[in-house]
Amino acid sequence: MADATLPDPGHGIRGTARGSAPVPLSVLDLATVGSGYTATDALRTSVEIARVAETRGYHRMWVAEHHSMPGVASSSPAVILAHLAAHTGTLRLGSGGVMLPNHAPLVIAEQFGTLEALAPGRIDLGLGRAPGTDGATAAALRRTETLHEGADDFPRQLAELTRFLDDTFPDGHRYARIHAIPGPVQGSAPGGVQSRARPSVWLLGSSGFSAQLAGALGLPFSFAHHFSAANTLPALALYRESFRPSAVLDRPYASIGVAALAAEDPEEARRQVLTGALSMLRLRTGRPGLVPTPDEAAAYEFSPVERDFVDSWLGNVIHGDPATVRAGLDELVERTGTDELVITANAHTPSARLRSYELIADAYGLPKDVAAEA
Repeated sequence: MADATLPDPGHGIRGTARGSAPVPLSVLDLATVGSGYTATDALRTSVEIARVAETRGYHRMWVAEHHSMPGVASSSPAVILAHLAAHTGTLRLGSGGVMLPNHAPLVIAEQFGTLEALAPGRIDLGLGRAPGTDGATAAALRRTETLHEGADDFPRQLAELTRFLDDTFPDGHRYARIHAIPGPVQGSAPGGVQSRARPSVWLLGSSGFSAQLAGALGLPFSFAHHFSAANTLPALALYRESFRPSAVLDRPYASIGVAALAAEDPEEARRQVLTGALSMLRLRTGRPGLVPTPDEAAAYEFSPVERDFVDSWLGNVIHGDPATVRAGLDELVERTGTDELVITANAHTPSARLRSYELIADAYGLPKDVAAEA
């Protein structure tokens, strides 16, 4: 393995505190903004979640790129990750993900090279090809109306980004004299230690395209089971079938994003996840807003079509008391063969989300304080 910063096999999972969890547990945070709260509250909660994740033995925490969504404050993953890096010391941090077609590859290489310099050996660069928003907002981000062209151009953009990260444009290339800084061109630190400034690259997806590309390139892959559950097994199978060993991995490594929320009272867990379901319903029907309160969600009068959507959505959200959530997560690992679970708690109340990560850690017997036990 050339890259010791990725999760095991070959990238650092062996030392992760797992308790009785069948695979490493990680966190995906959307910096959710609930009704009655502000973006400042949401981002402070993200820091609290990162601290819980670090002390309780979660392996990594990712933040996602979304735009023009009032209920989500994570429009700038690199900015949030820099803040999280300043408040943690060992937790891996990364994007789940950065939407590559929205950005110039050089800009991403510079941003994540900076993050790697700030938190050496702790940064993941998860990349997706969707816009992370609606078409009009994507056009505003990209300054072009040709949105499909950006997605279809993803392999070329990825190759360009990789060359900027590794500083490997060949002589004669128009970018050969351009360097992403911080980066490899800066050479060795005193004592001959290589100044690498290279985050670990992942591909993310909710269909088969990125799964196949990740396999062909020998990269780790993360699938968005939390909003595309019907495609999970086919995408993972395609990734594994397509996999070719690389300098990064000698065998496939796949994680899946899963929506899960635990509470001491199963009814409270149900009340909280219903807020996320109603928020998603409003987003999908062109009415995005702050995540509603549990009382608002409970009082909402769903039409038959809306009720079908919400029931279907909640069918893929693992929720209940800690034992129920653990059983659901264990079943998902058994069914998918995933190498890692990336858990997202999409609900209204910050304290409920924080408590859920604590309860899941307790359910698996993760240590109370990883630093104290190290």
